[in-house]
Amino acid sequence: MRSMEEELFPSTPGKVKIERAHTINRQLHRSFASTSTMFLWALFLIALTASYLSFRSFVDSSSRYLNASWGGMQWEKQIRESAAASRPGGMSVLVTGAAGFVGTHVSLALRRRGDGVVGLDNFNNYYDPSLKKARQAMLQSHGVFVVEGDINDTRLLDRLFALVPVTHVMHLAAQAGVRYAIENPASYVHSNIAGLVTLLEVCKSADPQPAVVWASSSSVYGLNEKVPFSELDRTDRPASLYAATKKAGEEITHTYNHIYGLSTTALRFFTVYGPWGRPDMAYFSFTRNILQGKPITVYRGKDRVDLARDFTYIDDIVKGCVASLDTAEKSTGSGGRKRGPAQYRIYNLGNTSPVTVPALVNILERHLKVKAKKKVVEMPGNGDVPFTHANISFAQAELGYKPTTNLEIGLKKFVKWYLSYYGYKPRSGSLAA
Repeated sequence: MRSMEEELFPSTPGKVKIERAHTINRQLHRSFASTSTMFLWALFLIALTASYLSFRSFVDSSSRYLNASWGGMQWEKQIRESAAASRPGGMSVLVTGAAGFVGTHVSLALRRRGDGVVGLDNFNNYYDPSLKKARQAMLQSHGVFVVEGDINDTRLLDRLFALVPVTHVMHLAAQAGVRYAIENPASYVHSNIAGLVTLLEVCKSADPQPAVVWASSSSVYGLNEKVPFSELDRTDRPASLYAATKKAGEEITHTYNHIYGLSTTALRFFTVYGPWGRPDMAYFSFTRNILQGKPITVYRGKDRVDLARDFTYIDDIVKGCVASLDTAEKSTGSGGRKRGPAQYRIYNLGNTSPVTVPALVNILERHLKVKAKKKVVEMPGNGDVPFTHANISFAQAELGYKPTTNLEIGLKKFVKWYLSYYGYKPRSGSLAA
């Protein structure tokens, strides 16, 4: 078989007599030619590889563009119409997690009073997406357009900010739930940390920068035993990964506030409940199981102490969110450059009246007219805390926040919605102990 050098230097027809004196010159020539050819082959392969990668990048980019669930003239028109305020001096608010529980109610409240609202939600399957789609349909009927997309999609966020003059961001998108973090910890980092940073990066580069109000959590108080929980208490002992990501969010927003002049307000929600709520919450799953005749699991803390929560009705939370938007000062940066100190706030939004879980079950039994089948067990080490209790003095003084709905009234409204939405007819049943 011929060598590579022989292939590159084919013999001419016939015999050629080579003088002995020219042997060294021929060898040098063949060596040089071989090296040069190898170099040319290497350049060719590099160019071919670069072309292939460029082509793949083009195809992938084109595919992502063609398969994207957003874009186009009609889409842009819907964005602009949804973001337009109908009242003088109205805000233009981007609400992330708009098809979520709190996001839906806040979006409706803002729209009803004449503010412009554009929603963003990825409609993930952490719980039944059909409930989120139903919320989206309700928002659509009130003139609120919800974009389907992820807060980690920088290109989408850039497009939204380019289309409309966003004055405020109500950031409610997050991976919720304390116990689910044990099953899928990466989802919490993706949404609650990476997603927050992606959003803040776009906000700090916007011109003008929007004011940012976002949902932290009462979970940041973690293993704190001093009650009621105050914004001045330490929050460096989280009991769950969810709590840790929310605490990290508070530190991250402070950094962007300090470096870029973003006006930021963190709201620590305390066990929000009500119509259109989250199916993973205890009051929701209790209601479902009681109606279906299934047992419910009631957890107890150490020494058989009943768990207690500062249950806060959705309408009260909405008032706190809207008040935070109304009192948010303008960011002091422009195009990523800070011009001066910017507002940074943290508020508790709770009801200030903790109720034990057994008391919650008793209220549900009365409204459902069905006796619950209870299974009482000790609370597992899954990140839950035994109690929450909010000190809301700062929110009262600075936001005018004043919760007005107790658990009895709030659960009555929730049960009425639940029976209507899922098509249940109230069942009769014994409430005897």
